[in-house]
Amino acid sequence: MRCELHCHSTCSDGTESPATVGERVRARGIELFALTDHDTCAGCDAAGGIRAVEISCDDGGRSVHLLAFSRGAGFAAIEQRLAAVREARRNRMRVMGAKLLQRGIRIDVEPLIEAAERAGRTIGRPDLARAMIEHGAATSMKDAFNRFLYDGGPIDVPHRGLTIGDAVALGLEANAALSLAHPHLYDPALLRAHRGITGVEAYYGVYDPKERTRWIEIADELGLVCTGGSDWHGPDDGDDAADFAPGVDLPDERAEQLTRWLGR
Repeated sequence: MRCELHCHSTCSDGTESPATVGERVRARGIELFALTDHDTCAGCDAAGGIRAVEISCDDGGRSVHLLAFSRGAGFAAIEQRLAAVREARRNRMRVMGAKLLQRGIRIDVEPLIEAAERAGRTIGRPDLARAMIEHGAATSMKDAFNRFLYDGGPIDVPHRGLTIGDAVALGLEANAALSLAHPHLYDPALLRAHRGITGVEAYYGVYDPKERTRWIEIADELGLVCTGGSDWHGPDDGDDAADFAPGVDLPDERAEQLTRWLGR
């Protein structure tokens, strides 16, 4: 089965509208699909597929991302909580604007926040990076992040969203299916510590066979479901954009397990 359970649209940090992402997915014959924008479900209706979100969690000062998939009406509780998280993101942007001003770079962040809200998407560092390019304070997105906006950089402000414990508890309360996104960024001990996370993204877009096998073995050891997604952000995503597109292929046995886990 070809599935896509981790991709983004203009409602967060993707470059294509939710409807366009949905069209791309259907054109590629993807059978199991969820749009997973950061901390918002604003694009899910337009994209189609399973209602889902990528939750940014705080784990002792580092960011951990969980994919949450709806299995019923209880999912509304997650969306309500994430509305408060988005307000924290807006305030984060204001603080970063103030830090830029201290360095003589004057960028009014309020229009950026308003534009994101009109588009129904989450505000984030890429918005500020684009504004810095327009104002001549950076030459490219890469330049803006390398000099100013990288994690722990001079302008970055840590995003204190839900703790991972709170997110797992919220997911369980909402009867959501929770999977650890791009697990290579974390220690497997995290999965052992939070057993409410019952899936792991073993089939991730950029994994080579060795890395994929490692996470499949960890999933089997812990009794977790293997989920799959490309983490696609748009047609210019990846080092070889021409070959990078939504969708990953799962063996039939894994796909059947995943479909049951999602309640489909």
